Amino acid sequence: MTIETAEDDLPPQPSLGARLSRLLDAASASHRRACALLAALAVLCFLPGFFTIPPVDRDEARFAQATKQMLESGDYVDIRFQGEARHKKPVGIYWLQAGVVSAAEALGVPEARTRIWLYRIPSLLGAIGGVLLTYWAALAFVSRRGAVLAAAMMASSILLGVEARLAKTDAMLFLTIIAAQGALAHAYFRHARWSEREEWLIPAVFWTGIGLGVLLKGPIILMIAAFTILGTGFATRSWRWLWALKPGWGVPWALVLILPWFIAITLKTGGTFFDEAVGRDMLGKVAAAQEKHWGPPGYYLIAFWVTFWPAAPMVLFAAPATWRDRLDPKVLFLAAWVIPAWLVFELVPTKLPHYVLPLYPALAILAARALEKGEVEPAARWWTRGAEWWWAAIAVLVPALALIGLLMFHRGAGFLAWPFMLAAGFLGFKAVEALRVEGPERGFLVATLAAFTVYVAVLQVLIPATRTYFPAGTLAGLKVPGCTDVQIASVSYREPSLVFLGGTDVLLTDARGAADFLREGDCRVAIVDRRHEHAFAVGAEQAGLRYQLLTVIKAANYNGGRWLNLSVFASSR
Repeated sequence: MTIETAEDDLPPQPSLGARLSRLLDAASASHRRACALLAALAVLCFLPGFFTIPPVDRDEARFAQATKQMLESGDYVDIRFQGEARHKKPVGIYWLQAGVVSAAEALGVPEARTRIWLYRIPSLLGAIGGVLLTYWAALAFVSRRGAVLAAAMMASSILLGVEARLAKTDAMLFLTIIAAQGALAHAYFRHARWSEREEWLIPAVFWTGIGLGVLLKGPIILMIAAFTILGTGFATRSWRWLWALKPGWGVPWALVLILPWFIAITLKTGGTFFDEAVGRDMLGKVAAAQEKHWGPPGYYLIAFWVTFWPAAPMVLFAAPATWRDRLDPKVLFLAAWVIPAWLVFELVPTKLPHYVLPLYPALAILAARALEKGEVEPAARWWTRGAEWWWAAIAVLVPALALIGLLMFHRGAGFLAWPFMLAAGFLGFKAVEALRVEGPERGFLVATLAAFTVYVAVLQVLIPATRTYFPAGTLAGLKVPGCTDVQIASVSYREPSLVFLGGTDVLLTDARGAADFLREGDCRVAIVDRRHEHAFAVGAEQAGLRYQLLTVIKAANYNGGRWLNLSVFASSR
């Protein structure tokens, strides 16, 4: 005889994947709910580390310092890093950053010009806006629920999360490109059903996106839009839909946005901006790898598995269905969005992971489309079997590798990270279980929670836990007895973050220049790595300088891959 208890009568508790699926259902009930959920998810994924990670060398610190110099000089046309012209990218991101910092100063934020998180706000807004625009673009291909899923893939991805935390162009460029691509998609598939409001709003979104995209990073947005238009047009032999974008007034409007600054910088520099930006920067990247950022063809295909985690396996699972439907106009449009530009980026010698970021929404939409049609097959082919284990692998390996790297300098760095690391690994394995038991959609939804815990463990806890990899803050805060304002010369550590935090007048020089710098006045320090101390001593003797050692700072330069023992000297006269 068995005795039944009250607990036996209780219905089984829904799984984590089921609960998340219900949340997705609820969010898909209206556009307002969908946007609210996606904005909340994006904020949760993008904020860990946003305020606490110090300025990152080299690009972020260079962008922030150039913006700071605009504020200092009042010159909002020319772009400069110290005395050097920075004519590689247009001015758009600098204006956005300057606007945020100026507003912060007006609101009374102390030391606003050296708070790197203020310079990151345009990137954060660009990334959140890009997630919402992915949802809007996806509505031309899938249902509201599928669009929420595609946008969630972007919100949880590693690459967009990294760009959301860096004060440079790429997250805001992502927003403008997705705006333009979404407008193209709605023009191609929906222009016959546009409301009176949409007849003007969607063309305005397209041409404004084009204008602002060019003002942010030149012709990249034009290349991706052109490939999409040409690829779709030739594949479907349909071109009349382009007139729905009203190019008669759209092109002039884009030029109104683009031309004023380009004319001003041409007059100011005599055309040297274009020589540098087009001749050296853009064409130089096509001809050869710049700044050691070389990669072989196939680089982005390999990097995709990390940079688009946790959604990368979903794209692979959707590949068979995508191939079967390759002649479907929607698949052709998305293929035209991705394939030509991807091939160009693979063939260009200079490679950085974020170059292909604007192509990821199309892949996310393809995955959402296959999910919606019930055609995602995790184990349909030998090359898809076991791919779900990538959810668990990244959730375990990324925090573990970050912890190992930091423990080399700071034994206590991982103490607070352990709960999040264990949660990330647990959720990674739960995602695999959910996929196998409940289906791929619920597996991915659990994987998004694993992604969030990874970001907290690595970006909020581990990286800010040690300043050894970010010595600029310590160096910029050096004190000299009797001095309230200290001027800095650096021989060995020449990263832009030191200029951003230490002041535009930081002198990046050689050993003899540092000795001369100390001899010229009080309240000055020279930062010299041990490898250059002998040359500094010789220069000091030749300059007749008497100096004293203030402190030694041990650090690591992650850009050069070198350990540093930085001696800080001051005049002893």
